[in-house]
Amino acid sequence: MNYGKKSVKQKKKALQSTSSKLGRKCLLTFSKVLLLCVIAIGIIGICAGLGVFKGIIDSAPTITLEDATPTRYSSFIYDSKGNQMAKLIAEDSNRVPVTMDQIPTDLANAFVAIEDERFYQHNGIDIMGILRAGVTAVKTGFKRQEGASTITQQLIKNTVLTTWTQEKTLGERIKRKVQEQYLAIQLEKDTNDKSKILEQYMNTINLGQNTLGVQAASKRYFNKNVWELSLSECATIAGITQNPSKYNPLTHPDKNQDRREKVLTNMLEQGYITQAQYDEAEADTDSLYRRIQTANLEVGGDSSVDSYYADAVKEAVTEDLIAAGYTETQAYVMVYSGGLSIFSAMDPDIQAICDSVASDESLYPDGTRWLLSYQLTYRDPDSEEEGGIVNISSEKYKSYYQENGDKNFNLLYSSQEEANEAIEAYKAATIPDSAEIIGESITLTPQPQISLTIEDQSTGYVVAMIGGRGTKEGNLTLNRSTDAVRQPGSTFKIVSTYAPALDSAGMTLADVEVDGPFNYDNGRPVSNWYSSGYRGICSLRDGIRDSLNIVTVKVLTQITPRLGYEYLQKFGFTTLVDGVEKNGKIFSDVQQALALGGITYGVKNIELNASYATIANGGQYIRPKLYTIVKDHDGNVILDNTSTEGTQVIKPSTAFLLTSAMQDVVTSGTGTAVNFGGMSIAGKTGTTSDYNDIWFSGYTPYYTCTTWTGYDNNTKLRKGEERSLAKKLWKAVMSQVHEGLENKSFSQPADIVAQTVCAKSGKLPTALCGETLKTEYFAVDTVPTETCDVHYQGSVCAYSGLPAADACPFATEGTLEMLPENERILTGQVTSEDSQRVCEHSSVFMATPGADQIIEQERLELQLRSNSAQYEALLVSLQQQLQTAVEDKAIADQELAAAADDNAKAAAQSAVDEAQHRIDSLNAQINQLNAAQTSVQTQSAAAAPSSDGSAADNVPVDDGNAN
Repeated sequence: MNYGKKSVKQKKKALQSTSSKLGRKCLLTFSKVLLLCVIAIGIIGICAGLGVFKGIIDSAPTITLEDATPTRYSSFIYDSKGNQMAKLIAEDSNRVPVTMDQIPTDLANAFVAIEDERFYQHNGIDIMGILRAGVTAVKTGFKRQEGASTITQQLIKNTVLTTWTQEKTLGERIKRKVQEQYLAIQLEKDTNDKSKILEQYMNTINLGQNTLGVQAASKRYFNKNVWELSLSECATIAGITQNPSKYNPLTHPDKNQDRREKVLTNMLEQGYITQAQYDEAEADTDSLYRRIQTANLEVGGDSSVDSYYADAVKEAVTEDLIAAGYTETQAYVMVYSGGLSIFSAMDPDIQAICDSVASDESLYPDGTRWLLSYQLTYRDPDSEEEGGIVNISSEKYKSYYQENGDKNFNLLYSSQEEANEAIEAYKAATIPDSAEIIGESITLTPQPQISLTIEDQSTGYVVAMIGGRGTKEGNLTLNRSTDAVRQPGSTFKIVSTYAPALDSAGMTLADVEVDGPFNYDNGRPVSNWYSSGYRGICSLRDGIRDSLNIVTVKVLTQITPRLGYEYLQKFGFTTLVDGVEKNGKIFSDVQQALALGGITYGVKNIELNASYATIANGGQYIRPKLYTIVKDHDGNVILDNTSTEGTQVIKPSTAFLLTSAMQDVVTSGTGTAVNFGGMSIAGKTGTTSDYNDIWFSGYTPYYTCTTWTGYDNNTKLRKGEERSLAKKLWKAVMSQVHEGLENKSFSQPADIVAQTVCAKSGKLPTALCGETLKTEYFAVDTVPTETCDVHYQGSVCAYSGLPAADACPFATEGTLEMLPENERILTGQVTSEDSQRVCEHSSVFMATPGADQIIEQERLELQLRSNSAQYEALLVSLQQQLQTAVEDKAIADQELAAAADDNAKAAAQSAVDEAQHRIDSLNAQINQLNAAQTSVQTQSAAAAPSSDGSAADNVPVDDGNAN
């Protein structure tokens, strides 16, 4: 810095100049104006925000604590023709209000500890909770969001703000959240009693198993009143709240146990319980869940039993309400007691046909077996179990019989009487005389079991469903159409392999693979379902029609399992996995066995049926629909499921090609048993290698249907009618469904053309193809342009059956069928540089020492082949003549025995003698022929090269013409 006189004088002059003063003044003025503008805009924004905020608050309802008590109405399910098919049990029938003095302090504290730890401090909204949730969302990039709703807010959401359906915009969500928080503050202010709010909340909350409120839950899970609950039991019930399905202590005790642990930990940390109380509750864990199972036997389930279809509708509507933004509690309450009108997609006429077929015992194989599910609870004062309570499960029952003589016992009985006798014998042998039986549950389910789904492929509506065979014992029991996961077998070949191969891998139905020995990448051989060797060159159409395993695996290997897996996901399968841990190992369905349905978990009937419906619908997937619309109590539509828009999974041309091939399955392949005539049908059989699961998936121009049969405990289906039951049921149902319907052809897209090709190569034919020509359908951009490379004409080696090499001594003119070039290269039979494979008899080979002896041996083998062919033909002829002679003699013997006079006896005796003479002569010729054949084989073996490579003595070979 320069502080000289000259510098100071210059600075003083600059500061006092008129231009500098003007500039500073303008800058100051501009800054003031800008600041005023910012302040004005801020004020305007704040006013606008306050105005919006006030508008939202003004539009909120005015409520009191009484308004937060839900009003219940029965919900109804209707079929597609408007007939009532189910009345859902109103929750009021399973909700018993209790007052705060009846509710244990531990239970109230448990709810506060896990749901709203600052309940007694906040005024209806939890600012700290909101800030915590916001920080978590920011830290995780909004991938993880924590709830910040208070108990008061939850009460309002579950009882007051239930008319909104979907929040499609951020503004709608903000409006609802502002109203919820405002009403929570108002409710707490007006009530001025936290215990009343908590009491109402505990009487309202959904606690699973068709219960609302803590008293109903206490009776359902522990068969006792709420005021009798222990700390351990209180923590169990409070743990259900966040997700009543996931944390249900009956169906998911492991998940509930984890949540219960969290409740107890929170109570300890927040000072509601001591360490000693915590330890005591923890020690009760094992006994607790046994008590819940015991109470379940005592209490039982619902008194009314809905159909499998109604159960599926209830679950679908609940899921879609949650997806629309409702909480699980809200959705549950609405479905069961919200006064909803649910219009299902079920066609009552088609469902009636399915019910009739499923209940017709004459359609099932003889020898129905019964699978036992058994539970027993008794009290034994001498037992070491806590409280003397002993629980017996099906597994414990099974173990008893396996350990006492029947190692293969699997809970199956040939009759219900046999099962009941075995149960009594078990109890007599294991239950002490002093024991008191508390509860016993015996369920005998007929086996094999079935499932069936029918869908209108043009709309996605599931028009009928069978979830099992036999009497349905309760609501929401196992639905084998929507819940059971089973291995799909060969039905998967179409959707995992042939659909992607034709759709995006450039393959055609005319393309060929060689049905011959082939291994998976891990070295395990691929097996065919038939035992008659291999079928050689087969087209993809052949592979579909005859369900050829090796051909299918080769196709998937070429297009890659990853492509097949991606198509399956597009077809709507939700049970596939890619890198999941199971029993300490990592499993993935992206592997070659995917071609044959070899997957980690299996598939659901409804999803497999939807994949075939996609093909039937021109390649467009529509998610299966169990209902059309849902209306609330006031008649407003809250769910609309009527859209028929879908996702194009495969091209219409691909869908047509698959349909054409699957028509062959029904007319001449593995599925002929389903063909009821008079209707276009396409479909595919499916059988697992161990016969645990057998399917048929097929469709007409009207409907798609999938049937499954198998044992619930994965016992192998027995030979005979059990293994044909799926096809039998499919035909019985679909033949009746289509009575009176016009027989329409499947729609053929404009880009499908027909072309004559060689059946052995899938390419354009040449003059050598002869009678192997066929007409095949192609997508217009996949019509073959190359000519057949399978048929060969020229010099052929008679010994090897291959094209003759330059010095072959067995060369003759002929025509051959060669393996397709790509197959020869894939199997290592030739290198990619070779044009074709030829016999070994090249000039180089002929110059090799010892070649003469090898050629001589091969010449003898050729003669033996010729002789063998002649021998076989002559032997068959002689055996047929011998059979005729034996039959003639038998007739003559009968006539001799019946002869009434000497002339008749003489004539009959002459016939007997003549027949016997023919028999003796033919036997002698057969013996002489066999001796000659043995001689030829012996001479050939003697002429074979010895182990040291030298040739044996030459021996003349019989020409095989001995008679």
